[in-house]
Amino acid sequence: MSTFDERENAFENKFAHDAEMQFKAEARRNKLMGLWVAEKIGKTGDDANAYAAEVVKADFEEAGHEDVMRKVMADLDGKVPEAEVRTKYDALLLVAKEQLMEEL
Repeated sequence: MSTFDERENAFENKFAHDAEMQFKAEARRNKLMGLWVAEKIGKTGDDANAYAAEVVKADFEEAGHEDVMRKVMADLDGKVPEAEVRTKYDALLLVAKEQLMEEL
């Protein structure tokens, strides 16, 4: 195998790894968001975990994160301002990435 082939394989492996880590971070963020929203709407324990799973599933409806935003905003029913929800959503991605890095 030539050096070029080795470098190409290394770049492909890195791209696949980065894509997998981004997917895991977004899924973790959605779970954390679900738990945060669950607390705001009075769900605890198994109900909160079930709700968080619903939020994770909501992300598979369409590309991007607006599907998650629609779900949580509808479920919050005005209890939390949208700007605060979006800020929390962005912040939780950093938390999710930190958690994943700690697990490595």
